[in-house]
Amino acid sequence: MTLLNALQGVFLSPVLHAAGWGFASSFSLCVLLVLTKRWHGSLSMDFTDGVQKFHTAPTPRIGGIPIVLGLVVTWFKAPPDVQALLTPILFAGMPAFLFGVAEDITKRVGVMQRLLATMASGLMAWYITDHAITRVDIWGVDWLMQFTVVSVLFTAFVVGGVANSVNIIDGFNGLASTMSTLGFVGYALIAWQVGDTTLASVALLLAACVWGFFWVNWPFGKLFLGDGGSYFIGFALAWVAVLLIERNPGVSTFAALMVCVHPITEVLFSIFRRKVRKDHPGMPDSLHFHSLFKRRYVARWFGQYANGVRNSITGVLIGLMTLTAVVLANFTYASKTASTLSYVVLCLGYVAIYARMVRHHWCSPIDFLLVKPEDRRVKT
Repeated sequence: MTLLNALQGVFLSPVLHAAGWGFASSFSLCVLLVLTKRWHGSLSMDFTDGVQKFHTAPTPRIGGIPIVLGLVVTWFKAPPDVQALLTPILFAGMPAFLFGVAEDITKRVGVMQRLLATMASGLMAWYITDHAITRVDIWGVDWLMQFTVVSVLFTAFVVGGVANSVNIIDGFNGLASTMSTLGFVGYALIAWQVGDTTLASVALLLAACVWGFFWVNWPFGKLFLGDGGSYFIGFALAWVAVLLIERNPGVSTFAALMVCVHPITEVLFSIFRRKVRKDHPGMPDSLHFHSLFKRRYVARWFGQYANGVRNSITGVLIGLMTLTAVVLANFTYASKTASTLSYVVLCLGYVAIYARMVRHHWCSPIDFLLVKPEDRRVKT
């Protein structure tokens, strides 16, 4: 089956009716939250102070609630086989979602507590479904994955990592929701191509609910995802990826990983650069890819627009980067070699663009990672 056939199949899917309900429910509930913010704003507002704050007015940050409620509506409208696959996502995603919402409301839930909650969601998903990552398509490592303890702990780690990576890229209007919507559609297309129409339907329903939130968040930033929304979406992305490779042995692990290459690379590179700068790995800063992209390019290209407009332009431009990953993943999912090479190229491309923004000229991404500027001066 070709990618074109998969596109036609996914968007003519029998669950399109349920997806429409999910979109409408999510969108309507988001609008309702915006209209009633005077009643819940004392608890739900995200204020403007902080190194990673780019908005100019207090804004509700509980956009994850309409997404989850919209997903519940889609559950009632979905066929039984789709309900069976969607139910574990709803239940297992609750630790990540609830701890995230608690942080959105109280601002007092620690980073480690939220990380453990996202990992707990991964453990709960395994407990409910008996699915865990049993292969990573790396020689030697796959042997370790045959041990249940290793497989389950690795799954929890991966799920927690992806959930937190989506939270990290949630910096501008439309960024995380564009990336995740494209990610779910990308997984749906791969699943459809390999004949797993049930998983494709689940991914499409998730995309529809996130897309309903998008149109309230972008372009005017009337509602934010918050930690609850980003953690739940990140968990759902990770779990759909786990199901994709475990239910379909012909799908390369790196193809599934490639769909989320942007948030995964962002979090790994952020840890790396903070280590180089001798900063704490969890310390917030304004040196993320999206922050630099806005200052280096969007501010120059769209300087005539207000700051809020530039925030939204940045968000959607960076979010659309995932489209390249989705296309490559759909063309290479059946080849371990091709998908692995594509993944590596995308990672190096990310570093190369980051280096260009930092040093104001193109250089080798390997050189940027391994050679400090002062070391280069000594050598020359």
